[in-house]
Formats: sequence, structure tokens, C-alpha cells
Amino acid sequence: MLSFSPLTNALAYAPQKPLTEIQPDDGLHSGAQSGLSVEAGLKDSNATELWSWSPPVETLQDLLGALRDMQDHYFVLWMGTWPTSIDWTAAVLGTHVVATLSSYTSSLSSDADAEQSPKPISLAAENTVNTYFSQMATFYFGENAFSLRNQAYDDMLWVVLDWLENVKFQDLHTDLHYSSPNSTSKQDWYGTQFRHSAAHRARVFYELASAGWDKSLCGGGMIWNPTLIPYKNAITNELYISASIAMYLYFPGDPIDSPFIANSQSNRTYPHNPTHLKAAVDAYAWLKKSNMTGAGGLYADGFHISGWQSSSNPGSKKCDELNKMVYTYNQGVVLSGLRGLWLGTGNQDYLRDGHELVHKVLRATGWPQTKSNKWAGLGRGGVLEEACDSHASCSQNGQTFKGILFHHLTEFCRPLRPQEERFLADGKRQPIADEEWDEVYARHLIRCRAYGPWVEHNARAALVTRDDDGKFGTWWGVPFRQSTSALEETMSSSSLPAGAVDYRNFDVTFDASIMDGVPRDFNDRGRGRTVETQSGGVAVLRALFQWQTTAALS
Repeated sequence: MLSFSPLTNALAYAPQKPLTEIQPDDGLHSGAQSGLSVEAGLKDSNATELWSWSPPVETLQDLLGALRDMQDHYFVLWMGTWPTSIDWTAAVLGTHVVATLSSYTSSLSSDADAEQSPKPISLAAENTVNTYFSQMATFYFGENAFSLRNQAYDDMLWVVLDWLENVKFQDLHTDLHYSSPNSTSKQDWYGTQFRHSAAHRARVFYELASAGWDKSLCGGGMIWNPTLIPYKNAITNELYISASIAMYLYFPGDPIDSPFIANSQSNRTYPHNPTHLKAAVDAYAWLKKSNMTGAGGLYADGFHISGWQSSSNPGSKKCDELNKMVYTYNQGVVLSGLRGLWLGTGNQDYLRDGHELVHKVLRATGWPQTKSNKWAGLGRGGVLEEACDSHASCSQNGQTFKGILFHHLTEFCRPLRPQEERFLADGKRQPIADEEWDEVYARHLIRCRAYGPWVEHNARAALVTRDDDGKFGTWWGVPFRQSTSALEETMSSSSLPAGAVDYRNFDVTFDASIMDGVPRDFNDRGRGRTVETQSGGVAVLRALFQWQTTAALS
């Protein structure tokens, strides 16, 4: 039975052996031909020996239940959207739904050779897939696409990632469960008829967002919002990296001249436009040398340009005023981009950089000290946390962040899919390297395996926040309707880095006292339980399900 320690807002587990600092001499060197060390970053190879999984079938039930509750409580079919979301969070919600379907359909085919004999899917499972995929088809029309075209560049890039995720799922579900074409019906899975629409929206928004790349200030980097004073922040640049490499790897081409002109001709080719690859490579190179990092080596929020007054009076033209605020999602989005950059270039340095970042995140949650309630920068007791969670001051933005990190961590550590294996096996596209790509990736997954106990720890911390309606809270590790004096003291202990400005969340506090002797639920303070907090529960459970059902990770 799960229990809650009165001395911490994290679930109490036996102390885990820590992931140690990654040393410079870890078997990873510059260049595409370097080796990826199996032991890099893990001083003790027994670091996961205390790991004990809950049954995967139980996790799947929790995951599908969380998804069902998110859609039943918050999604309105005739509107084709989640009315309480805002434009950019709606794009993230769509990403979570389709990514969950990818994990679900993969679990139904774990023993099948998708290239040789697609595995039939049961009617019940297909009904589950089709129900949620159809909802996302209505979201194409319910999405506020016109308004988004006039918003900030990061808002546009969330849209790109959402619809490319949709394309990826269409390919995966077809590869795993349908012939190409089906030998009986001579048809692909019905969902592929939305392929061109999804690809078109991704292309339109990628081209709009690409206008944010600017070399006149700081020698490069994406501007956050063209209508405001120039601000080059982590999230917009990370989104541009991940969206650019995703366009290179997964964009299938776009035959649509207008959003409402259909083209039923099947197109299973991947153009792999080198312009997209170059954009991703250049953007990550700029981000890496920008020194946009703060406490614990984590990505800070972004740079202002000192003295800037106008384009004709740009001040220093340098990124020299750093807002040191640290958010969880700034540590996550780049992870899927780094995996994609390895796929596109064969350079193992990208995977190494990703693992280094994951290690920093785990340390910033206090891992492996699971019984401590000391604020560690991004959580305590090993549980991921925004600084605003315990204060109940998170905005709609802040409530979305943790789920984003877990989505991109799951992408960073997921197995290769059939389409990706075909890409890597194509001799014309495979970068020159001393080692075979399958050997390199196998070692990458072995390193990912070490994150499993932390993922499960956070999934359990999220689960205990569910209320009677199955709705997740934002402050993970705090059980529903449980209150203690230790929590009262912990509530305000999270702090911002020195000199940081938390412009994403409210500058307010909420009374957390116990009234009339009745324990108050801490997660009903502030904005309370929302579609954004529910999406965080979906994302962390999907991560746990992947670690449980992937042989290389479990």
C-alpha cells in the first residue's frame, strides 16, 4: 500500500543508489564515429537492483483511465477541442493523446515482426484507438489555427510537434497492424486519410515559426515573440530544434494547396529535406554555446539584450542578461530533438548530451534521497515539481510543464520504430560511422534503463493526487485529502534561483490552513485540478508504461 511520510511531500521508498556525475572520460568523444559507453554516467552498475515494478497491466489500466477521464471531463466533441485549455496547451494535449495511442498500439504488437507480418488487433483495442484518434481528427477543425498564426513562435512550434506526432502514429499503427495495403481490403488503416491534413498544418506552422531565427542579435537563435522586446529563450529554441529534426525525419510531404483540398493518393515517402536537418544542427549548436544555463547546470529561461531600445538602436546586440528562472519543461523538450539529431547524423554526442541533461534533472529533484523534503531546485524527495506547485500559484502554463518533460523523456528513451529502422538501414542516408546503429542504440537504451526507478517514483507520486473523479493534482506526492503539519511547513519552502523572475506564474499565495478540523486537499488550491494537470498524469503514466513494457528498459 502506498503511504505518505509526514516528513516529506514525496512517497517514501528505500534509498536508491545514486546516478553519479558523468565524468569527462566516459567513453564519449566528439564526432560521429565515437563510442557510446554502456557505463557512462553510472559508477555503480547495480544502481537499479532495488527496482520493483508494479504490474504493467495495472499501469495500462491507470493510463487508459487517466486518458478517458481527461477526454470525458474536458474534451467537447462537437467543438473539437478542450474548451478550458488555451491555444498552446491544446496543442500539447493533442500530442499527449496521440502519443498515448502510440504506446498503446506498440504494446499490442510487442511480439510481432511488423516488417514481415503485421499483427491483427482485437476489435476492442481497435475501438479504443479509433475513438481517441477520431477525437483528434475533430481537433484539426476545432484548433484555433488562425489565431495561432499570429501568436508567439513557441506557440506555433507546439502545433508543429502535435501534428507530426499524429503523422508518426498513423505510420506506426499501420506498420504494426495493417498490410501495406491490406491483402483483403486493399486499403490502409482508415486514419491515414488524415495524413495530408496533419502534414499540411505542421508545414504551415513550421514555415511561419522559422521566421523567428535571427542572426542580428546574439549571432543566432530564435526570438520568442516578434511583437515584444527581443527575448531569446530556452523553450522557443528547444522547440525549434525538436520541430526541425522532426520535420526532417517524419514529414511525409504536403500536396495540399489549401487546408480544404483533399488528395487521397497514398504517399509513403519521406523527403528528408536537408534544410530541416541543417536548421536543427545549427540551432542546437547555438543553444549549446549560448551559456543559457543556471543553477545545477539546468537550462535557465532565456536572454534579454542589454540596452536594446529598437531595431535601429539594438544596444549590446549580445545575449548578456539572463533570467535564471528554471522550469521543468525547459529541461525536456530538447531531449526528443537530441534523439532525432542522432538519427539524422549518427553523431553520438547528441545522445551523450541528452543523458547529461537527464542526470541533472534527477539530481535537481533530490533523487535518490526519497525521504527528504528539502527543495533541490526542481523538486524534493525525487519527485519532479515546479516552484509554483506547493504555493498553489501555478498559471495554466505552469500546470502544463511537468507533463511536457515526461513526454520528451519518453521520446528520448523509446525503442526505434519500423519507419526509423528503414531510414537507418537506407545506405544512401546512413551517416558514416565505425559502429552499427543498432549497437549504439542498444547501449543508449541500457543507459535509459537506469531512469526507470525515478520514472516509477514520479508516476506513483502523481497517482496519489487523484480525486474521486480520477482527476490528477498538480503537486505530485500529496495524497488526496491528506494534510499534515509537515506539509504546511513544506508548502512555502520551494524557492526561486537568485535573480530569477517567474513571469510564467502568478505572484500570489493561497491560505493552506485546515478549516473546521477538516483536512483540505492541497491540490484544490489555486487553479485546482484542470485539463493541464490531468495531462501531466497521462504523460508520466505513459512513461512508466513504456519502461515496463520495453525489454531493453525493464
